[in-house]
Amino acid sequence: MTLVVAIDGPAGAGKSSASRALAARLGFRHVDTGAMYRVVGVLARDAGIAADDDAALAGLIDDLAFDEIAERVVVRGRDLTTVIREGDAGDWASRVSTRPVVREHLVALQRRLGAAGPTVMEGRDIGTVVFPHTPVKIFLTAGAAERARRRAIDLRAQGEAVDEAALARAIAERDKRDSERATAPLRPAADAVVVDTTAMSFDAVVDRLLAIVTPHVGAAGR
Repeated sequence: MTLVVAIDGPAGAGKSSASRALAARLGFRHVDTGAMYRVVGVLARDAGIAADDDAALAGLIDDLAFDEIAERVVVRGRDLTTVIREGDAGDWASRVSTRPVVREHLVALQRRLGAAGPTVMEGRDIGTVVFPHTPVKIFLTAGAAERARRRAIDLRAQGEAVDEAALARAIAERDKRDSERATAPLRPAADAVVVDTTAMSFDAVVDRLLAIVTPHVGAAGR
């Protein structure tokens, strides 16, 4: 059986960097499902499609395929790696992710990716919806202020001016929207291991994740 490590959590909890490092340590594929929703949001925004226009969204993603969805994110020959991390891409991702038509399409794609080989898959509903039966479910979280601080560092590194207080409010709004949506709300799976990264160094987080996953690697086979 192919092992999928499900890592969920809110924005700024450290999922992407920790999941990528964990996958490298294990020799697993890494899939960032949040990047997929960001792609749909950016494509909708650029096409002038409203985030709640289900018919237009369905047409937009009908033949959606990812040329790359790891270190780089390439869709239809267009490199969106940087674009999906800028400005309002996260807000657009959160809004389109509430639409069942979008989630159904992407969840099916994510399941195919996970079935292709050992995978560390990160997102907001991997352990609850996408792979609810995987034996390894982890929910990464951190305090709201710390998550805003981390996101501000990322945005400044991209050359963007950041109002950290406004960013904290935006993150809180996204948390509320993600946790209250009717379809696949953000929450830990009942059997997930919750890891609070607020006071942890990056290396300590990766070591903790590795300790959780390693006992399952031999049992699942490679």
